[in-house]
Amino acid sequence: MTLHISYVSDVLCIWAYVAEVRLDEVRKEFGASVELDYRFIPIFGATHNRIAEGRKDRGGYAGFGDHVRKVAEGFPHVSINERVWSDVAPTTSSSAHEMLCAVRTLVSEEVVDPARHDALGGRTIFEEATWQVRSAFFEHARDISDRDVLFDVLGQVGVPTDTIAAKLKSGEAMAEMCRDIELRDERKIEGSPTYYLNEGRQKLYGNVGYRVVSANLRELLEQPGHQASWC
Repeated sequence: MTLHISYVSDVLCIWAYVAEVRLDEVRKEFGASVELDYRFIPIFGATHNRIAEGRKDRGGYAGFGDHVRKVAEGFPHVSINERVWSDVAPTTSSSAHEMLCAVRTLVSEEVVDPARHDALGGRTIFEEATWQVRSAFFEHARDISDRDVLFDVLGQVGVPTDTIAAKLKSGEAMAEMCRDIELRDERKIEGSPTYYLNEGRQKLYGNVGYRVVSANLRELLEQPGHQASWC
């Protein structure tokens, strides 16, 4: 049995950044028993409105940077650059989402190798690309709303940038990104990150510990068919 999971996030979400290690654990613990489908939603689609204006009374971008660093203090496995949000404030996460949707399409078409790689810690190139885009901002304070930055990051991962550019030019990447937003609305996804399980019967949203994630996945894998557990 293979369990299909949609994992929904925004690349600029600090909670999704710190939760990336849990995805690594899911891959290690469950292997081929779990198939992860990655989707993106624009929580930070317009950061000026959300942060500069929306948090004006709490210091705007600089105050939000302080908040992000305070959150990260509880997660020693991640590093947050002191320039994040205070000096480097991406205008949108949607640029990154569109380009990652292009990579996702290239993987589905097998233009890019869909296999997992030991050299990438058991991730696929798409999964590594997503992680490197997150890290480019949070760890290295690079502006991932800038397409030149994104092309550089994805090129270093090993994705041919000319194939990404073709998906952007054709509108296919934009269409994929719009479909992710449609799925957010259809599935009533509340925020980032969210695990969407069991055809929507279960949703794990926010800073959910790994043991909770693991217990939910094991319950679904161990129950025959669609039989619900009495407990």
